[in-house]
Amino acid sequence: MKNVFGKLVLAAIALAVVSFFAAPAVAFFGIRSAAQSDDVAGLQRLVDFDAVRASLRPQLSGRPEALTPPPSFMNDPIGAFRRQFEDVAAPQGPNPDAYLTPDAIDGLTRGEGRYAAVVSTASMEADSNPAPWPSPRYWGINLARLAVTDEGGSDTIFTFERKGPFEWKLVHIGLPDGATPRPANQTPARVTPTTPAPETKR
Repeated sequence: MKNVFGKLVLAAIALAVVSFFAAPAVAFFGIRSAAQSDDVAGLQRLVDFDAVRASLRPQLSGRPEALTPPPSFMNDPIGAFRRQFEDVAAPQGPNPDAYLTPDAIDGLTRGEGRYAAVVSTASMEADSNPAPWPSPRYWGINLARLAVTDEGGSDTIFTFERKGPFEWKLVHIGLPDGATPRPANQTPARVTPTTPAPETKR
């Protein structure tokens, strides 16, 4: 009896350890499933929307300096004041909320990167390709990062933070490098027609 009880205890400990370290991956697939089924309540349990929104905003601004921490007023008061002025005067990039809809989150987990906010629902439904599996990039006690690689080799990085023994939440999304396409709900800028250049006779 003692031998059986000892094996049960060891099995329970092993299961707890596996569950602890597998929890970020479970959260990722939970987010993908909730996004596909438009389960907003499920997404709210698995995604820290305020943190993810804050992580997306500088990536969508198109300004490299926005990705770096602002200078300290103690060490560089002029630089800190200039940075605040630049942040106010600079044109705002696309709204990060365009990447936080269920359809866009589903696209992000499928490796659509910066195009996740502009891909139509119809095209996603018509896509019969299986969703890519995430690959681990960092695995720690309180932080884990998973990457989804698109066909061109660019990565979308999902950072999860532990909120409890087995509870993890998505707190950061790292988009691939490149220009951000205009979201579908924004009106494209008017283009002034130009007369095509005449062809040169040879």
